Amino acid sequence: MVEALGMDARQYAPATVRNREPILAVLQRVLPRAGRVLELASGSGEHAVFFAAAMPELHWQPSDPDPTARASIAAWIVAEAAKNVLAPLDIDVCAEDWGAGGPYDAVLAVNMIHISPWEATLCLTAGAATVLRPGGWLVTYGPYKRDGAHTAPSNEQFEEWLHARDSRYGVRDIADVEAAAFAQGLALREIVEMPANNFMLVFQRH
Repeated sequence: MVEALGMDARQYAPATVRNREPILAVLQRVLPRAGRVLELASGSGEHAVFFAAAMPELHWQPSDPDPTARASIAAWIVAEAAKNVLAPLDIDVCAEDWGAGGPYDAVLAVNMIHISPWEATLCLTAGAATVLRPGGWLVTYGPYKRDGAHTAPSNEQFEEWLHARDSRYGVRDIADVEAAAFAQGLALREIVEMPANNFMLVFQRH
């Protein structure tokens, strides 16, 4: 759920406050100290400004295909005076050209894979392999299945809710995401168990 903040363009996603610290801890361990990060499906923009503030030597490039989300991201950049966060780009992961330039040291996708068709995951891995430098990182966060099974009853209920919203959405199996990434030259280096039955998947470009 995303809610408006007052009369300005900023949006507020309650889950961000709950998950941003655990996600940041993994990012600080995995990402290089300095470099360029492309965030896809940045949503409200709260993650972008929070992560960028904690890692000031990284240049953060947020993006989202939704104009309302991009307006929120831009408003959060101004509100937080985020000097290392660039203006948000309009990126559809399945576009032939993301128009994001590159190369990037990392690509980040938080809560994107399950709230999109499976084709979007295939596009994500293919596009990330294109924009990442050799040795660069693709990091994803969200709920996943393991060996075809949900890791918690709440995730099964969540998937039912997703299917009701759009039959193409769903909680993906880690093995399927790994295979899609491997086909694009991205190797799964780490599976990190996160709070609330979520995972972070850390891939590296060969």
